[in-house]
Amino acid sequence: MKDQAIVMLEDASKYYRQGQMEVRAVDGLSFEIHKGDFAALCGPSGSGKTTVLNLIGGLDVPTGGKVYLEGQDIGVMSRSRLSAIRRDRIGFVFQAYNLIPVMTAYENAAFVLTLQGIPDHECHKRVMSILKEVGLEGLEHRRPDEMSGGQQQRVAIARAIVTQPAIVLADEPTANVDSANADSLLRLMERLNHESGITFLFSTHDQRVIDRAHRIIRLHDGKMESDEVFS
Repeated sequence: MKDQAIVMLEDASKYYRQGQMEVRAVDGLSFEIHKGDFAALCGPSGSGKTTVLNLIGGLDVPTGGKVYLEGQDIGVMSRSRLSAIRRDRIGFVFQAYNLIPVMTAYENAAFVLTLQGIPDHECHKRVMSILKEVGLEGLEHRRPDEMSGGQQQRVAIARAIVTQPAIVLADEPTANVDSANADSLLRLMERLNHESGITFLFSTHDQRVIDRAHRIIRLHDGKMESDEVFS
């Protein structure tokens, strides 16, 4: 059911100084992301896609306007509260995977649960279940350099969803994998959305992601150009 606004932007803006110039990366943007959305932010380079994800993820704060996550204003949170929100309520998937190279697939997926203080037996149960769900059963002891790019991105997806976050933010998640792996990863995330109700918001220029998205928010120069929902 898509009746709960997980994310809400109200006239949100993010401006940067570049020498004597003011760059409006995000300029008065307003939209909501609801529970169960499988949505994509798309647009040309410089349109503001990644900046929007950074604002929603609490990696940056708006220059103006408001950004709410589950009804809470991110812009007024303390650093410690914002850190806890990122740890507990937001899953991140990056194009560069951002796995810890000395850790195994299991350890990477379990890392945030460890930070949350989840007991070892519960952590093991959840991580092994998630690794199986993303197709990595039997590979839990491999380190990133022993895995393909597609497998590494599956570890990143497992890490993002094992905490049962309110939303997963995926910044160009198919950028560093080949076509076959990209299609496989997208099918996986679409299945997780459909079967488990996990909410995804992508930043992408990959037509394969756009074709699979159930909602497309097009940006241009930090402003919304269109917002289309597909059945």
